[in-house]
Amino acid sequence: MIKTIILLLLVLIIISLAAGMFTLIKDRNKTDRTVKFLTFRIVLSVSLFVLLAVSFFMGWIQPHGLLPPSPQ
Repeated sequence: MIKTIILLLLVLIIISLAAGMFTLIKDRNKTDRTVKFLTFRIVLSVSLFVLLAVSFFMGWIQPHGLLPPSPQ
């Protein structure tokens, strides 16, 4: 469940970043939509960081190395 929420937040961050880039190119600084999209991305990023920290301290996720140990 928590991994799904983390993945969803990552996808939303990427979508918000792409939308900000698109409005930056399209609007040519005529509107403030770019600022709104990038502010939303920052809020999502901070939320993801807090979620990861809380999940780690609550024991919902466990850190591991890049390659899991091989079974022996």
